[in-house]
Amino acid sequence: MWACAWGGLLGALAAAMRGFTVDDALISVQYARNIAHGAGYRFDAAGPSTDGVTPLPWPLLLAPLARADAMTVLGRAQLLGVACWSVAAAALGVAVGRARASLGAKLAALALTALSLPIAAHAASGMETGVVMAFATFAVAFHDSPRVSTAAAAFAAALRPELGPWALVFCAGRALAQEARPAGVAAHALSSVSGLVGCALIRSVAFGHPYPLSLLAKPSDFDHGASYVIAALAVSALPIACLAPWALWRGADLARAVVVAFAAHALVVALVGGDWMPFARLIAPVIPSLALALVYCANTSSRASLVVRASLGAMTGLYFWVIGAPRAATVRADRADLAARAAPILASCTQIATVDVGWVSAASRGHIVDLAGLTDPQIAVLPGGHTSKRVDAAMLLDRRVDCALFYVEPGFRAVAQGDGGSVRFAHAVSARLAQSELFATHFKSDAMLALGAGDRGYVLFRERK
Repeated sequence: MWACAWGGLLGALAAAMRGFTVDDALISVQYARNIAHGAGYRFDAAGPSTDGVTPLPWPLLLAPLARADAMTVLGRAQLLGVACWSVAAAALGVAVGRARASLGAKLAALALTALSLPIAAHAASGMETGVVMAFATFAVAFHDSPRVSTAAAAFAAALRPELGPWALVFCAGRALAQEARPAGVAAHALSSVSGLVGCALIRSVAFGHPYPLSLLAKPSDFDHGASYVIAALAVSALPIACLAPWALWRGADLARAVVVAFAAHALVVALVGGDWMPFARLIAPVIPSLALALVYCANTSSRASLVVRASLGAMTGLYFWVIGAPRAATVRADRADLAARAAPILASCTQIATVDVGWVSAASRGHIVDLAGLTDPQIAVLPGGHTSKRVDAAMLLDRRVDCALFYVEPGFRAVAQGDGGSVRFAHAVSARLAQSELFATHFKSDAMLALGAGDRGYVLFRERK
């Protein structure tokens, strides 16, 4: 019963973060809604089928919940993530409770899990992360059931391709810890990436490439990726408490398997360039597994060391809860309000060019030209990063764009008050287009759409008649 209560507590913490979401969650929602309404796997109902969702199966899993408006579907996706994580948290609690360790070590591991803001935030973000995190946690919590553990790891890697190395390293390490024969180790290692390989094959057949389109749209940048990982380790609380190499070396084999797999995943995330989303989204799925590693190596660590590491982790976790959670609490409401206010303004737009396509898809039925390339293969292959693709005004004219939405942060209030000299568009592609003489010839500023109460928002440019 206590494990169920523990899962309910962490689920409640995640539910408290339902005000947090990210624009990309609405991209998956748009795909899911089109699937649910019979339009197929595509971002625009009347457009081509594109590989615009990195977790390929996610829109299919979400489709049964997607026969509603975008914000309603987003809310259902958030509840699904919270529910899955709550069950996984209970399973993790049982696994921690069964470990041979002191009560203090167990309580420290569970408390640090609760203080890890990325876990709660992304369980309720409306993206696939909550479900992925649940299955990655199942893989570790059910380590005594090798087939279940491997299947859970394989499903997590099918949803998030960068988890493939983590799944392989953990399943192989777990099998070694359980003294499996070499053939058994190899079988579990290969089985753990079966979902990843299956998705790659489907992508090859359906879209002509085995990798997600986001790999082209967001070129890897190791410098950014390394910075992202370092920040993620700090905000996640549990990694700090597991910084005990000597205790891990002498501790249980399972703890080493968990930590080595975590390190492999962190390296992969650095190599792929990290992410732009807050609260360590790419690291979040494997953070809970460290709770079990902390418990299993507690017996080979001094009490003083455990107290110091746990205290540091707790302090950083609490700090980010205090400064991060309030900022995240209004994100969903701000996006919903923005979409509602923009809907009548965008009603006459047939082709809308923008970087932030998620909320725009919730506000308009027009075709959306994705300036970031996440849902557009032609733009994805252009030079530049996620927000700096070399899209020129001529391309917008060729695609008959009649509206463009450019994001301003900070400085939106000055723009809204008519101080044109202070316009600083946040995205390089938007700034480049706005400075183009060809763009200025064909488009004019038409409306201002504030995002929340801060100094940020969107400038709508409409085609000159």
